[in-house]
Amino acid sequence: MSADFLSRFVLALGIIGISIFLYWGVNQRSLLRAQNNIFSLFNTLPNKPVIVYFTTPDCAPCKTIQRPALNQLSGLMGNSVQVVEIDATEQPDIARQWGVMSVPTTFLLDAHGKARYVNNGVARVEKLMEQLQTL
Repeated sequence: MSADFLSRFVLALGIIGISIFLYWGVNQRSLLRAQNNIFSLFNTLPNKPVIVYFTTPDCAPCKTIQRPALNQLSGLMGNSVQVVEIDATEQPDIARQWGVMSVPTTFLLDAHGKARYVNNGVARVEKLMEQLQTL
């Protein structure tokens, strides 16, 4: 019985480890794609952190959680951060270039235009603040 339990435990740990590695790999690929497509959004970099926010008109979490979080963040940070909102239904080519798989998706770019964080799904204001503070 204990050998069976141990083998299942090791298998579960292996599956968890592989999943974490795959998730990390997908995020790194998204950041690389974003980095390569910065100038599809900007002619010149704004010299301040930027949040690129992908949404759609019918995204309920975007309207109820993500948009209020970004509004609160803009109120707290003022002009020290720029939020760029992109409707993925109106600009599907940009969403595809950036590797957006679902909405809401936010990318955080540092003041030099380097993509540093990607948040697939809702990112609350506390998480965004923490990420901005590391930029």
